[in-house]
Amino acid sequence: MSEHNHDLECGCGCGCDHESEEATVTLTLDDGTVLECAVLTIFPAGEFEYIALLPIEEEKEEEGEVFLYRYKELEDGEIELLNIEDDDEYELVSDAFDELLDNAEFDEFFEDEVE
Repeated sequence: MSEHNHDLECGCGCGCDHESEEATVTLTLDDGTVLECAVLTIFPAGEFEYIALLPIEEEKEEEGEVFLYRYKELEDGEIELLNIEDDDEYELVSDAFDELLDNAEFDEFFEDEVE
């Protein structure tokens, strides 16, 4: 799967490049399917940064397909998303993402207990 268009927008409509909870990326897959995805997080794993994307139509479902890409911010402010083609790299990235989810769930549980 590859993407031809991957515009990261903050969702505020001002054309700025700051991140927010409403950041989106538009992916065009190899088969021509266009997906608008919510940016779940950008996170480090190994020596690179990665981005986790969730198709917006799946956001409301309990479990949806999450897309993981290597993330690179270019000097001109553009972003580049690269496919993860190595199985070992993909396992490293998916494990790091799972750990982020586990920590987020733990933090959320702890916050609920304190209230």
